[in-house]
Amino acid sequence: MEDTIKLPLDKWTEDQVSSWLHGIGVKEKYVSKLCDEEVDGPVLRDITEDYLINKIGMKSGQVFLILSNRDQLIQSIKKTQMVKVKPQQPTTKEISEGLKDAEEPQIGKETKSPFMVGKKILGNHKDVETPIQQHPIIANKTSANQKAAKPQPVQTQTPPEEETQGPSVVSKKILDSQKDASKTMRKRPTVVNETFDSPDIAEHKTNPVKDTAVMPFTKRDCKRRPFGKEGIHFTYIMSNVLQPETGISDLISPCHEYKSFAIAAKLNHTKLQAKFAREVLKFGTGCMNIRSNGTIHFGVMDSREDTGYIHGEIIGIPVLDKDIYVDALDHIERCYSRSDAEDVRRCIRPPEFIEVTDINTDEKRYVVEVDIVPQLSIVRNRVYTVRLPNFNEKSNKVIHEKVAIFCRVGATTKPVDDQNYFYQRVSTRDAQREAAENRECVTMPEACPDLGRKLTMLVTGGKTYLEKGKWFILVTNKFCSEHLSSIDFLLNMRIFCVFDFDPDSNLSGLCQEYLKHHAANLHFMHDYIISSSLTSEEFQKKMHLFEQTSWIFCNGRNDFKGKEQCDDMTWFKTKKTQLKECASLICKQILPKGTFTLIFLLTSPVEKPLLHTYSEFFSDMGGHEDIICISESEDNFEKWQSFAQSFCNESMVNHSSVVGMKISHVNATLQRIQSVASRTTKHLPTYAKGECLLESREEERMYSLEILYMDHCDETREDVIEAEKENIEQHFYHGGKVNWMNFWLAEKRHVGEVIQRDAYQVISNLLSDCLKNSADQLHIHSFNIFHHPGSGGSTVARQVLWNNRKKLRCAVVKPSYSAVIVSEHAYRLRTYEETGIQKCVPVLLLVEDCDDDFLGDLKNELENAITRQKITQGTLCFIVLSCRRSYNPEKKCKESPFYNVQVTHKLSKEEKKQFSGKRKMLEKQYNPEFILTFVLMSEGFDHQKISKYVQKFVEHLLQDIDHDHVVTRLIHYVALLNTYVQNSFLSQSHCEARLTLSLHLEKFQLLQGDVKEEFRQHAFEEALTEPGRLVFIHLRDERTYIKSIRIIHPLVAKEILKQLLCQEKQESELALELLNDDVLYEHRFGREDYVKCLRALFMRRDRISKGDEEDSFFSPLIEHVRDTESPETAVNLLKEAYKRFDKDPLFAQHLARLNYSQEKFEDAECWAELAGKKLPNNPFILNTKGQVYRKWFYKKVSGLKKENKTAERIADAVRTAIKAMDSFQECQRAAIADAESMSNAGFFAAAEVGCRLLQLFSTSSVFTNKTECVKYLLTDHIPDKVKKPWEDFHSKLKDLYKIIQTSLEWISEDLSYFQTDPSADEEETEDQIKHPKKWLVRKSVEFGEYFSVHNAYSESGSDIPTPAMTRMKIYQLGGGNMTNIFSILTDSKRKDKVKVLEDLIYLYKLLREKMDQMDLVNYIASNITLSCLSTQSKALASLKELQDLSQKFPKDKRNCQPNALFLLTLLFWPEDHDSEEDKEKKYEFVLSAVKILTTCYFDKQKDIPARKRRIYTHFFLGNGKGLEKIVHKSKVLATTKSLPVSEKRIRWYHGEGWKMAETAKLLKLVSGRTENGSVYLEGPQKLEFMVTPLNAASVPYSNENVTFYLGFTMRGPVAFNVTIKNR
Repeated sequence: MEDTIKLPLDKWTEDQVSSWLHGIGVKEKYVSKLCDEEVDGPVLRDITEDYLINKIGMKSGQVFLILSNRDQLIQSIKKTQMVKVKPQQPTTKEISEGLKDAEEPQIGKETKSPFMVGKKILGNHKDVETPIQQHPIIANKTSANQKAAKPQPVQTQTPPEEETQGPSVVSKKILDSQKDASKTMRKRPTVVNETFDSPDIAEHKTNPVKDTAVMPFTKRDCKRRPFGKEGIHFTYIMSNVLQPETGISDLISPCHEYKSFAIAAKLNHTKLQAKFAREVLKFGTGCMNIRSNGTIHFGVMDSREDTGYIHGEIIGIPVLDKDIYVDALDHIERCYSRSDAEDVRRCIRPPEFIEVTDINTDEKRYVVEVDIVPQLSIVRNRVYTVRLPNFNEKSNKVIHEKVAIFCRVGATTKPVDDQNYFYQRVSTRDAQREAAENRECVTMPEACPDLGRKLTMLVTGGKTYLEKGKWFILVTNKFCSEHLSSIDFLLNMRIFCVFDFDPDSNLSGLCQEYLKHHAANLHFMHDYIISSSLTSEEFQKKMHLFEQTSWIFCNGRNDFKGKEQCDDMTWFKTKKTQLKECASLICKQILPKGTFTLIFLLTSPVEKPLLHTYSEFFSDMGGHEDIICISESEDNFEKWQSFAQSFCNESMVNHSSVVGMKISHVNATLQRIQSVASRTTKHLPTYAKGECLLESREEERMYSLEILYMDHCDETREDVIEAEKENIEQHFYHGGKVNWMNFWLAEKRHVGEVIQRDAYQVISNLLSDCLKNSADQLHIHSFNIFHHPGSGGSTVARQVLWNNRKKLRCAVVKPSYSAVIVSEHAYRLRTYEETGIQKCVPVLLLVEDCDDDFLGDLKNELENAITRQKITQGTLCFIVLSCRRSYNPEKKCKESPFYNVQVTHKLSKEEKKQFSGKRKMLEKQYNPEFILTFVLMSEGFDHQKISKYVQKFVEHLLQDIDHDHVVTRLIHYVALLNTYVQNSFLSQSHCEARLTLSLHLEKFQLLQGDVKEEFRQHAFEEALTEPGRLVFIHLRDERTYIKSIRIIHPLVAKEILKQLLCQEKQESELALELLNDDVLYEHRFGREDYVKCLRALFMRRDRISKGDEEDSFFSPLIEHVRDTESPETAVNLLKEAYKRFDKDPLFAQHLARLNYSQEKFEDAECWAELAGKKLPNNPFILNTKGQVYRKWFYKKVSGLKKENKTAERIADAVRTAIKAMDSFQECQRAAIADAESMSNAGFFAAAEVGCRLLQLFSTSSVFTNKTECVKYLLTDHIPDKVKKPWEDFHSKLKDLYKIIQTSLEWISEDLSYFQTDPSADEEETEDQIKHPKKWLVRKSVEFGEYFSVHNAYSESGSDIPTPAMTRMKIYQLGGGNMTNIFSILTDSKRKDKVKVLEDLIYLYKLLREKMDQMDLVNYIASNITLSCLSTQSKALASLKELQDLSQKFPKDKRNCQPNALFLLTLLFWPEDHDSEEDKEKKYEFVLSAVKILTTCYFDKQKDIPARKRRIYTHFFLGNGKGLEKIVHKSKVLATTKSLPVSEKRIRWYHGEGWKMAETAKLLKLVSGRTENGSVYLEGPQKLEFMVTPLNAASVPYSNENVTFYLGFTMRGPVAFNVTIKNR
């Protein structure tokens, strides 16, 4: 990319434009499209907003991003190209050294030098115009008063340095002004833009480090390594700038000299050592002679070589072998006299190598520094002479120059001119040194700052205690054993993740110690690279990010094979990118800004990789304000500090750092301000009536449960209670959800009591009853609380848990976890710390706002867990308490009064009394608007009272409201969502984005520094208007602790919407504004939740089964817009939603449904086709497509006049009907192929349309009579009058009979397998069939009536009915399939059941030898059904006759239909009077049929859970003989006919129905045995006959002899009421 920026824009290719677009964050789809349109540099330069929107189809936000960055790019290139530097320019070094050496002795030859005047650089070549602000030399070295100064020629000396040209010497006036300018400019970061056009400059020998053209960058001032400190504890940042070279000050503070050493560092061994020794010894001698401490720095620009650098800029030098520099000081013995050499050795310290960090490269560079410490005890009365080494090229060896005396003069080292005078001043200098050393010894220590308070303020964000929900990210390295004993403060902090740079952490470090107390998931950085197939929410669930601490090993794990620690170079090559992606993912997709604090906990020397964690987070967090550094060692901190200062100023880094405080002191200080005590103990009740300790790590492993322990909240600190109790109570009565602290505060009398509604006592009584020991005790009890929204049902449910926490193990099931995980954790909670799995305290689970599917799955999984563990019968294990919204809780309670409890808005007399008293007390404490929800409840939600109250409240609230204010718009949006989408909310992060609060905070940060969380929260609340503060209630996600808002009550939301909109705006307009709000839609954090709410606003239909008031055909918003505004507006709104949600085919499906409901069939057809193309195998979309044509067909038929229904006139309607049936047949195929769901809609609808088409034919004038029509449909005959008009669909119409018959047969088979409970599925189809068995009979009769026409099936016109005619007569009587025949038994409206069955048997007998397999099945089924009604009927065949007739079924049972196999199990079930040999043969015969039947069942079941498609039991094995042994299910259920419906259900649910005498008299009790949870039939001698138990919980886990009742299903025989035989 850098190379691209160097080029003029006109020369950019399409690929380079694409790279630039990626770099500024343009979405991939737009980048690809622009590349396809061949947008290169010239096109990018001239591209317009209109082109991007209309041609490319971009959204306005992306357009703004491109155009604004394009304009900035053009300006940047123009500014860069303004600087044209020539080879003959004066170098930075020349100018600075000329200034610096103005007063030095002149010992070299004279040279002419170019110089600077005003805005021009003058020299031997043409003047070059250079903007002062942009040029690095002028920007940093030139003061304003210099611009008019005239150049002064100067003389220079040229010592044998690496540079061959001497510097200019300038006047003292220019020197002073330059120094002032340098100091002034160095106070702020300098942005340098550099461009070099000349190839000579590009290859200049003095520029070995940097390229000649670089991207703009920032050069920051930085501190030098503290004098005398080891270099290993410090680091420099490439291109940062040290303070200028200094002269002598107080002799103790070191003077400094810089050498770039860029060329010398690449010399060979000998030359390098000579050069290094020369510079060190010259500087060291000067310092020793002047008695001043000093440091010489190699790898820092001394402004001699290149205009690309500024004085003091850090460039570093490559150091391949550190020993070369260390050994270079061996020249001391050759350059000094023997006596002096010893002193010099003691004064010149060994070289320090300070690493230079460059975030743009992995190359290692160092600044080499040598400290000089001339202690008086060593140098007293001495003057040191030196013979400096110099490498002679001619002799190719090191020679030594003449003896010289050097001293420091200003910021340089010079030879002494007047040596006599210098010797005379030795004693004076010694005295000055002695005084300086004495002052250093008696210097008073600096006052220690209040680090404890500073630490507290930083960690808590300015509060008095640490919030429990605050997230922390920890970056740390190796811990020693002393530090590991002081980590209690970490145990009560919510640590989101740890970036651990200690590869042994899991063996002997922080990770190992932390895992003793908490659960954590151990990861590597590459685990945080999210794949394209996962959403952010799915990734979070997969990694369990908010449930357990994520421990990220950043530099390997030595205990993990293949992931061991690597060196720095390998780390930068392999892991640096992973760190970048990891930090970016956390900051940009998971945790919003302000919700977490990043803590660098430095407990050992800092390595380079750890430093880069700071740079990545600094960039992604947008600053330093949420970053803290804690370091006990100043050395460790200084290295981190020097790196951090390359990104932000020194004051900010120091302000957010706590340095020098022992970790043990940090531990004690932070424990004091945590809201709960460290290492808190949590206890659970045990079976032996004792208590056990609940370890935090074990609690965290049960992350799907919010466990309520016995001493819950007891650990809360008293000062926290006093500070927060009023806020907690007010939040609850203002409309917030109740939490455990509300109950605890009331229990401890800190606040008033929480009212117990009457329903609480009802639930408590039910619990008490189910806890009583009984031999018939169930493993799982289930109770349901159905409550009106806002009536306090959730409070009742949680009160039940709170008051039972000391005798039951209580937990709330967290949302969004699967039933499998919840059941696993619930079972673990049950058995935790118990002595055995048989004797455990029952677990009380609260499940809130779940659907029936989840509740059923959870119970099923709990049953499976109990079965696997073989828990003894009669042991209560789990009590599942569900709490759900319902608009008709009274009805739910009546359906099952023993298990359902209602909580309604209506208050009883006692409740009114309690609420009235509480209200009076609260009104004394709070203003009425702050307890609005409680006020509404205290009025019992009386419609007249509360509607007026809410209306007045909202009127007062909105009085004088600014309708144009952004907060008012937010109120609009939230009110719209809360009105139409249950449990909807808007994240605070989204609100801040809408309020543009982030921008204000960033501006504040630039001006003031830190922006802590308490300021951010305060800023958000202050940004809200007064109405906003009153109606918004702040929520916090129980899992992520991310904040969100909603309106205090749905009634308030509805009234706000009504009053705010008035006549000025329709709700559709508001919805459209919300839909098109790019700021909210594109906001990263919480995006999935927001999109889910927004999608539900337009898509989700109300369902009574989901707790809604009614079932709706569209979302409530769409229905409201359609009914109150116009259908066209509703359609347009859905169209916009379709566009917003990336043309989602499900929105296209909704548009098709909405259009056909308004009889706009052409539009509906287009949308259905579009949805079908995108999801061609979706049965629900294909059904919608069929419904379009079906409704269209019905409309066309209704528009036809009876007398004008000719072939021509009805052709269009017939064509539409055929399209409908084609679509429904596609739907059928897709439904059968779908392994995870089953939609029957295509079969029902195809039969419906077919029958309606037959009805059209019968009422038209196309055919003279029904016979002619049936003949046309069933034979090749085509009447002349339809030949031409219907020429396009003759073949389709001749398939009509087959289509209807196939659909009816498929429905019959499906109904014979499974129970017909009404579906509560979200994908409920149009015109759902509520009573499918009745529908099947009705359609079969219609089908039979139409086709049962005499002589239509033969050409001869014989009076003898054909087989086809007979079959139609059978359909006409309500037969035709097994389901129809069996349903005669349960049809209460039929009075002639025996007569109908006898007629059916008679008709089947007419077929005789012409019976196919289906006819044979239906004939046998008719006899079995008749036997259940009348065993004396003359038409009834005997069991033996039916057995003989069944021999006509295929011998190979794989060719038998499932219905046939089912009947074989009934006919050939052995009887008591059979011989043992006959019994064995029958068992073998039945078992062979059952094996195939079971296979067919699983094919039919597919991958759908058995709970959702429950097998249907048709018959039971009775005590009779022959056909009388077959007892229909209806007869068994009739044993409890006299009981009320609710009691009947309870009897059968508890299994009491099986124990009734009537049942025992009716059914035969068979014997068997159980082995490993399986049930086997007793009887077969050679075979094992396994029988599936329908209630697995009733099966004993030990090997027992049992008895049970036998049922017959399409899966095979099943066992009911499995009971152990009396021993």
